[in-house]
Amino acid sequence: MSLLTLTDVHSYYGHIHALKGISMTVEPGEIVSLIGSNGAGKSTTLRTISGMMHPSRGQISFDGREISRMEPHTIVLAGLGHVPEGRGIFPKLTVRENLEMGAFTVKDPTLVRERMDYGCELFPRLRERLGQHGGTLSGGEQQMLAIARSLMMNPRLLMLDEPSMGLAPVLVELIFDIVKLLNDKGVTILLVEQNALMALSIAHRGYVLQNGEIVLSDTAANLRRNESVQKAYLGIN
Repeated sequence: MSLLTLTDVHSYYGHIHALKGISMTVEPGEIVSLIGSNGAGKSTTLRTISGMMHPSRGQISFDGREISRMEPHTIVLAGLGHVPEGRGIFPKLTVRENLEMGAFTVKDPTLVRERMDYGCELFPRLRERLGQHGGTLSGGEQQMLAIARSLMMNPRLLMLDEPSMGLAPVLVELIFDIVKLLNDKGVTILLVEQNALMALSIAHRGYVLQNGEIVLSDTAANLRRNESVQKAYLGIN
């Protein structure tokens, strides 16, 4: 059984038909990448899955459970984490407080501490800044915090929306190394990433979105070799 399944999902922003019948799956243990141009519907797909907006029709199931009409906090409790585009940290809270907010339903303080330590092991820079306000961190540090905060709920599926946006190349490589490490440790990943070449270099499979529709799906290796994908998204002529 697929961990995540979308079946004929339609979503709207007012009268704008943003998703036009999206059907896709994510299998346990995979990294699946969504690629496409700006406005193609990638972020909307993640927002619809995480409950930030509800589909007008279609079905979304996670681990065999219908989640199409669930509220975001319930979906998080089910084991689905979402790191949104722009990171979405709490700028006036400290790094420690941001991480604690990520574990808002975890009652065991020992477990909270263990998960915080794990996040700081992945991103040692966060440990150095536990008392610093989130809004004073660099862009790369904020992205580290956003990922570490999402891990505080120990998600089975982690959705990442443009994790490399605005980061220096050395930090992009670090973030992608961490994504691969998390996957190696058993976290399933759904990745939206403008840097399609980097995304497809670590993904198992991928979907190409255009104007709210999936126009191509294949293994990541085949998508990297696809001439139309190379020209449109990989900068290869």
